[in-house]
Amino acid sequence: MRSKHFLAAAAAPCAIVILGLAAAIFNGRASVAAVTTPAPAQQSAASPTGPIVSLPDFTELVERSGPAVVNIRTTERVRQSGAQREEPDENDPFYEFFRRFFPPGQMPRQMPNPRGRGDGPVQRGVGSGFILSADGYVMTNAHVVDGADEIIVTLTDKREFKGKLIGADARTDVALVKIDAANLPFVRVGDPNRLKVGEWVVAIGSPFGLENTVTAGIVSAKGRDTGDYLPFIQTDVAVNPGNSGGPLINLRGEVVGINSQIYSRTGGFMGISFAIPIDEAIGVTDQLRTNGRVVRGRIGVAITEVTKDVAEPLGLPKASGALVRSVDPTGPADKAGLEVGDIILKFDGRTIEKSSDLPRLVGATRPGTKATLQVWRKGQTRELHVQVAELEADKVAGAGGERRGGERGGSTPGVAANALGLTVSELSEERRTQLRIRGGLLVDAVEGVAARAGIQVGDVLLALDNTDLSSIKQFTELAAKLDRTRAHVLLVRRGDGAQFIVISPARTQTR
Repeated sequence: MRSKHFLAAAAAPCAIVILGLAAAIFNGRASVAAVTTPAPAQQSAASPTGPIVSLPDFTELVERSGPAVVNIRTTERVRQSGAQREEPDENDPFYEFFRRFFPPGQMPRQMPNPRGRGDGPVQRGVGSGFILSADGYVMTNAHVVDGADEIIVTLTDKREFKGKLIGADARTDVALVKIDAANLPFVRVGDPNRLKVGEWVVAIGSPFGLENTVTAGIVSAKGRDTGDYLPFIQTDVAVNPGNSGGPLINLRGEVVGINSQIYSRTGGFMGISFAIPIDEAIGVTDQLRTNGRVVRGRIGVAITEVTKDVAEPLGLPKASGALVRSVDPTGPADKAGLEVGDIILKFDGRTIEKSSDLPRLVGATRPGTKATLQVWRKGQTRELHVQVAELEADKVAGAGGERRGGERGGSTPGVAANALGLTVSELSEERRTQLRIRGGLLVDAVEGVAARAGIQVGDVLLALDNTDLSSIKQFTELAAKLDRTRAHVLLVRRGDGAQFIVISPARTQTR
């Protein structure tokens, strides 16, 4: 899950959920917007008071693409000494029953094992997939086959095959499965870059285990950021647990995405679903087929978004780029001279509009490649040259660790709070060497606007606006000269990472 509201449309429990359809009945005049997207076949309907409109006919599309969509069932071998499991499992046939009758947090910690005592395979759930080639390569989501001891692939003609997992990439949620068969129907792959918002699309899959279910909708948005390495396609196509891994198909009968996530507060479909662009997924499966894994580039930084509140005090023309929170001391970025607080504006000539653009560009770069970084530092741009390294297989890029509160080592006694409400002390040379910084001031006490902004005791102040902090005297003078009518930013080191914190001296007035 990428957030608490983003749910993978994963394996469904064995209980069948029956969904009612509410028919919207309009009394009086009704009008239907004309659909202009070209369809393989169309049927016309006349409004009693309006013009003839055309609606898409999906029948030929489904007949052509449907046979290449498969049902994927997975099992795992559970080893236990008794008839009880210690923790409730969402894929347990009894899970839905207990969820309905027990309040959140009060579900029983143990559930009956439907297979009784002893070892044996237990069904994990159901997902979907689609055949990429006539020789039996099947694409699906990584979370569909994660942890499975056995993968069973069922075709529309009811033939079943045991699937072999070629490889899976958790970062993009893409997996490749091989079945031993020939002359299979397979999908046509389209270009998701040609998709337009408002265009009709169709999903085929196995929601709640109901095989070969067809749902339709439109593209709601493109380039949604719900993951580090993929810009998702957002649609309003009905996608539910079990649809995971199934294709998203345009009206030309081409697969343009893999249905992967839904936005939900309830666990069911709420009108927003997300698909992985097929071109990104094909790039992953090509590597899985060749290497069994995906090779990605890294430069060794943790980053965050650049907000308008941060951009303005630093003199950036607009809020764009990726703010460097921490630099891996053994990584390529450190060797290139990148520093905490730098804002990366371009990677190898390509503009970083959002911080999420950087890991995608770096990840798609072959390790060993030499690239140029354009960074914003102290009010001006500069170029750094970095050699991209390989991202470790199980190392997911992220922010630095927890804050190390109360770190001492200051050689100068703390000085009383200033206009920002901060009491600081200077760090010893030894401590600066450990933190790999040239200056910096340790926060000994915090009150007023600084406390409300989120600065904490133990933080290390690295810079105020575009000025590095090196001494208490310098910091006191800078704080005294701050324009109290506008916001300012402090670059703060906390634990292994750093961040800009926006503060406004005007708010220090007593109430």
